[in-house]
Amino acid sequence: MAPRVLVSDELSETAVQIFRDRGVEVDYMPKLGKDKDKLAEVIGQYDGLAIRSATKVTEKLLGLAPNLKVIGRAGIGVDNVDIPAASKRGVIVMNTPFGNSITTAEHAIAMMFAVARQLPEANASTHAGKWEKSRFMGVELYNKTLGVIGAGNIGGIVCDRAVGLHMKVVAYDPFLSEERAKQLGVTKVELDELLARADFITLHVPLTDKTRNILSAETLAKTKKGVRIINCARGGLVDEAALAEALKSGHVAGAAFDVFAVEPATDSPLFNLPNVVVTPHLGASTTEAQENVALQVAEQMSDYLLTGAVQNALNMPSVTAEEAAVMGPWVKLASHLGAFVGQMTDEPIKAINVLYDGAVSEMNLAALNCATIAGIMKATNPDVNMVSAPVIAKERGIQISTTRQEKTGVFDAFIKLTVVTDKRERSVAGTCFSDGKPRFIQIKGINIDAEVGRHMLYTTNEDVPGIIGLLGMTMGKNGVNIANFTLGRSGEGQEAIAILYLDQPLDQKVVDTLESTGMFQQVKPLEFDVA
Repeated sequence: MAPRVLVSDELSETAVQIFRDRGVEVDYMPKLGKDKDKLAEVIGQYDGLAIRSATKVTEKLLGLAPNLKVIGRAGIGVDNVDIPAASKRGVIVMNTPFGNSITTAEHAIAMMFAVARQLPEANASTHAGKWEKSRFMGVELYNKTLGVIGAGNIGGIVCDRAVGLHMKVVAYDPFLSEERAKQLGVTKVELDELLARADFITLHVPLTDKTRNILSAETLAKTKKGVRIINCARGGLVDEAALAEALKSGHVAGAAFDVFAVEPATDSPLFNLPNVVVTPHLGASTTEAQENVALQVAEQMSDYLLTGAVQNALNMPSVTAEEAAVMGPWVKLASHLGAFVGQMTDEPIKAINVLYDGAVSEMNLAALNCATIAGIMKATNPDVNMVSAPVIAKERGIQISTTRQEKTGVFDAFIKLTVVTDKRERSVAGTCFSDGKPRFIQIKGINIDAEVGRHMLYTTNEDVPGIIGLLGMTMGKNGVNIANFTLGRSGEGQEAIAILYLDQPLDQKVVDTLESTGMFQQVKPLEFDVA
């Protein structure tokens, strides 16, 4: 019996035809995504659901879809899909991470031109029968300095286009290597230097706790007077109220925004200000981009439903059904090892080395590598998945090496991950016990036996008396409950580490309190997906 797919949002006829040509039954109902009651009535009939942004895939809807095997999102954003709920029900969620990169980058360049020459206001004025030639005095892009915050896939394309416009480009990206910066023709700088030098600033980073309000009142004050700011990435990267004040004061000369903290944006502090260009999240809105992602999602869903092949999955490794049963715990371990290193590393990564020892060395290392790299990069880019992570690593000039070796120690198998930066090497090793639970067995060469918890605190210190008491007392004073803890040291009086398992995320003030004691070399809260 042929699998059935429901297309509940707008998708091109060419994409719909791909399903038919591949032998998949398809029902094209592009208005259904907005009718949640009707969608709930019919979803139980389908093996696959192809969507854009209008359809909301909730836990409730998934509960009405016992036959659903795959959800395909034509585009990158999956905020409208409850991925944890889909994972629990064994439903694969796919997206198309690279189909609209060029389109979004071009929109950022277009917005930069628009704000440089005040095109929207000049257009409105001229349409009104005015001839205000002297009013709209613009600036050239030629020889100006463009500051690019985030030089990944889309940001890299913007850098390339800006270099072609003979702009001087400086880029801030903790994961941008010097080699990749040279390839792009840009100068890698720290954020404060970018703010001080840039005539234009464009943002191309995901929205995370680290990047939220990366342009705040404080950082905007560090910018060059007369700067123009473009945001076609994510709402929330810029404090809109603070930017509005900087625009009113004249410190910021103009802004161009395609994204807003609250969308649909019917109101914003930026609306109706002079020389502010705003568009309704049009970054991916070109015929080519919409067609590309539609064709991709149709091919990917057909491949999975007919052959079991998995591409661009956000919640499942690209492995065969036979491998999945054996590799599941090891994929989780690889992801946790990567997440540990990713959260611990703030400087650009030059190389990632993964050692597979014993039985795990005979598994599908490509999938394990992808899980490891994705784990590293999720710390700064939560949109990354196991397929896109290696591509992004290659773009950034990160060298990936893999070593297999026969069983060498007391464990039947283990994975050791080493990350190399200009400043240091950082390594962590782990294994899976018979219960299938991943565990850390070595950090910085110090042997430990540590389970992976949702909320953890990692500290390093000189091995002296009183550290455990200090940690416990500080947690207690701040109302933080310690569920468990693990200790390790390289030798008496030498370097020691402590891992605390906490019942809640750790507030920064607790970290500051511990650091202020001068007893710790490092204090780092860590978060892991242990679902």
